[in-house]
Amino acid sequence: MTDRPAAAPLARCRGALEAALARGSVVDAVDLAGLGAAPDDVLDQAFRGFATDHGPAALPLLAALASPSAERAVRRAARRALYRLAQRGTAAPPRPAPRPVVERRAERAARAFLSGIDGTGARATWIVFEDGYGGRSLCSLLLNDTAGIVEAAGGAISKKRLESELASLRAAQKLPWVDVEPARAVGLVVEALALHAARGTAPPAAFARWQRLFAGATAPSPEPPPADPDPRDVERSPALLDLPEMAGWFLDPDAVQADALELLESRESRLVVADQIKAEREEAIVTRVVERAFSPEVRRRWARRLGEMGFVLEATARATEARLARAAAGALAADDREPARHPLARALARRALDLAAEVTLGRVSAADVSRKPTA
Repeated sequence: MTDRPAAAPLARCRGALEAALARGSVVDAVDLAGLGAAPDDVLDQAFRGFATDHGPAALPLLAALASPSAERAVRRAARRALYRLAQRGTAAPPRPAPRPVVERRAERAARAFLSGIDGTGARATWIVFEDGYGGRSLCSLLLNDTAGIVEAAGGAISKKRLESELASLRAAQKLPWVDVEPARAVGLVVEALALHAARGTAPPAAFARWQRLFAGATAPSPEPPPADPDPRDVERSPALLDLPEMAGWFLDPDAVQADALELLESRESRLVVADQIKAEREEAIVTRVVERAFSPEVRRRWARRLGEMGFVLEATARATEARLARAAAGALAADDREPARHPLARALARRALDLAAEVTLGRVSAADVSRKPTA
């Protein structure tokens, strides 16, 4: 014959459970001590009766007593009571998953690199993000000042591979690459995103994995061009187009095709024999192209390009060329100056006319000299 639990210990266990339930299923140290001192069979009968009498209302307290913080005997009795309730269709809600002990640290831009700007207004941008645990990822972008983010790529990268990739890139690319403060490169990406928003376009799908890293960042104000540039530097600024990295700087030949045809006809005309008259006609065509092409918005865009190239030239130890670029930017940005008289603006137009003429004569492919941004 099996002994029945003594009435007094059973009553004390039930009393402790009822008191905890009355307090909102909060168990204090006295309750735990009293329950933990009771024999296993007393605990089992007390928990079984408590669960039967209160049903779903008993679940929060039983779940608390089944937690790892309770005494082993109490924990086992509570779990058996929960199991019996579950068998009758009354189950406790699943416990929330424990939070990880180590939370992921926010990634930050640790290093950045920029290329020079090509004739379409595009430049490559590399930003290295670190996650706080030594992990690095490279965000590789191609930015364009009229189209926004044109290309996006990258992924996890080691420090050794990063240095190797940079060395290969600098050796193979025509455009110079410079180290910059990460905030400068991040700001350029923010500007590109703002351009997408203004144009109603979207970055390439491959940028989605990087977009969160630019949330909340702001675009720093660009360095203003000199307000009163040296006229001698402005006059000498067309020499910049002789630099290898600026060989692609010219207006879009497709936009001056009709002007180039007129220029060809003027050069080959047998009715006009005086070289001076031909030269005057050519200058008039160049003036017309500059006046038409360099709207206030376009002037600001080319001034910004020149200012950015001034920064790159300075960073690559070419102070004289940097000074010419900044002077040209200042003269082009000035509202009180006529763009048709700007030497570099005229040089950009003349080069576009010459290339458009080559396209007309079939010597150059129009696609090869187009200044429209492409991926």
